[in-house]
Amino acid sequence: MCGITGVFSFKNEGEDYYGKVQQSVTTLKQRGPDSDGIFKDKNVCLGHTRLSIIDLSVEASQPMTDETGRYTIIFNGEIYNYKELRAKLIAKGLPLKRNSDTEVILYSYILEGAKCVDKFDGFFAFAIYDSREETFFVARDRMGIKPLLYYYDKNKFLFASEMKALIELGIPKEIDNTSLSQYFQFTYIPTPHTIFKGVKKLVPGNCVLIKENRVEIKSYFKIPYNRSVRNGISYDNAKVELQRLIEKSVKNRLLSDVPLGSFLSGGVDSSVIVAEASKYVDKLNTFSIGYADEPYFDETRYAELVAAKFNTNHQTFKLTNDDLYESLHNVLDYIDEPFADSSALPVHILSMYTRRYVTVSLSGDGADELFSGYNKHHAHYYAMKGGVKSALLKVGSPLWNALPKSRNSKFSNTVRQLQRYADGLKLDEKDRYWHWASFFNQNYVNDILKDEVSLNELQIRKNEILKEIKPSQSISDILYADLNLVLVSDMLHKVDSMSMANALEVRTPFLNHELVAFVMSLPDEYKINSNMRKRILQDTYRNILPNEIYQRPKHGFEVPLLKWFRTELKQELYDNVLNPDMIREQGVFNVKEISLLRDKLNSNNPGDVQAQLWAMLVFQNWWEKYMG
Repeated sequence: MCGITGVFSFKNEGEDYYGKVQQSVTTLKQRGPDSDGIFKDKNVCLGHTRLSIIDLSVEASQPMTDETGRYTIIFNGEIYNYKELRAKLIAKGLPLKRNSDTEVILYSYILEGAKCVDKFDGFFAFAIYDSREETFFVARDRMGIKPLLYYYDKNKFLFASEMKALIELGIPKEIDNTSLSQYFQFTYIPTPHTIFKGVKKLVPGNCVLIKENRVEIKSYFKIPYNRSVRNGISYDNAKVELQRLIEKSVKNRLLSDVPLGSFLSGGVDSSVIVAEASKYVDKLNTFSIGYADEPYFDETRYAELVAAKFNTNHQTFKLTNDDLYESLHNVLDYIDEPFADSSALPVHILSMYTRRYVTVSLSGDGADELFSGYNKHHAHYYAMKGGVKSALLKVGSPLWNALPKSRNSKFSNTVRQLQRYADGLKLDEKDRYWHWASFFNQNYVNDILKDEVSLNELQIRKNEILKEIKPSQSISDILYADLNLVLVSDMLHKVDSMSMANALEVRTPFLNHELVAFVMSLPDEYKINSNMRKRILQDTYRNILPNEIYQRPKHGFEVPLLKWFRTELKQELYDNVLNPDMIREQGVFNVKEISLLRDKLNSNNPGDVQAQLWAMLVFQNWWEKYMG
């Protein structure tokens, strides 16, 4: 696990970028604290920071060049089937000398070119330079677990694992107003776009080939999904196959030359991972966080039941609200593109504590999007089915509008959710998904932003996200959209950035591409019904996991943002984030509308103001650091 950065020059000026690449590498040191290196030639300058996981020897350091001196690679990620591939390459006479998955990628490319990516089981972002042909190849893994950003013009192609590293290479920092609008609607910017015009995130399953100074971007993988064709496998046989694929994926992801463990929340997803990993690892290290100040949200006893069942070496980190608050500015400081999912705070703390014991951790990420784990999935299910319940909630919309709404209490949060559900029922399938996937509506976003946003460009981006949602209604359409939107741009980005801020590698067994393809082929009723979300996953492990985790109420967790904004963060909000003079000088926001947030914060009906203010705080902190 590492950080990569570099430039391919169309004008033979690669070596001139050495100083900038040096600075770029420095920004990535948290991703790879063990070593770093730079390769330069007339066409390229490539930088790498290393977090040593497989083959800890100096010989496995990067940038890595083959024995002829022709090909050079920089690589971020892990290839779990590299030993099998390595044996095949050696059998074909290729001169591999290291026990390294990096070398396997390099020689696979030498042998097969761009087609090599089809054989890799893992997560990755890598770049390979061919000095003889003066070509450059870049690829990102199928599911988008590892990040890669890029920018190019007539003179050069720049790329990096993180925006802060790309900034050091000299990209133009011109705000993309459509992306800005989407950030305030979703709290993140959907792939492939970024906050800056011209800078893109490489789409999962895509690769770039630069030849004769032409940049060609191709897709080598898309999540298999055909809504009109469903796997005819019986439910019982599907459970057997599902467990086989999960066990295989977990087993493959135990490959490591450094200490390894697993996150364990006590929910079904992470418990499944621990159950399978414990078959192969005696006294598996497991980690969970509890909330000393928020007992309603503290679910660590369920994690401890799972740990006892599988005899793991379990660590529970009990957090106070002060612990969360103390981590706040560390999180804000690491964010190099506006990203306002506040659950990044506990993920950062869990990663920080876990890193004290291990360098690699498994996680249950991806299961919610794959199997239907969110409340909104049941909402979509009921909306598709119709019936009395949906009709009553829709009729009750005026009542939900009149009642106070907030995330700060159980009652007012329920009212907030009922209103969102009732509002969604009034929309068609595509707009309903958009509404429930958004944090804030477009009218609010239009009001707070000073400059008008191109409605045409917004619609183009919206259509791309919604293209697989059809009027004939299938919950799998919703899951497919979530895999491409929420999973990539929110969940995976959050886990990658917060774990790598602590030099911790996180592996996601549920996102093995064979497993994803199988689950997407299953009928809707295998995934969800009126009583249960993630039906087949829960049923497959019902006799394996402790009964208690099936009976627990799911509370989730809310970072106490509203309390902070009314106390510890109040002065910072007033002096910086909401300061009318600063807002006016900045020229991004509508001063009058931003002042209303201040009024809303102090009202008895704050609604979603804490999320609105958090998005503002993140953006203003980012602006001051990178645009000030």
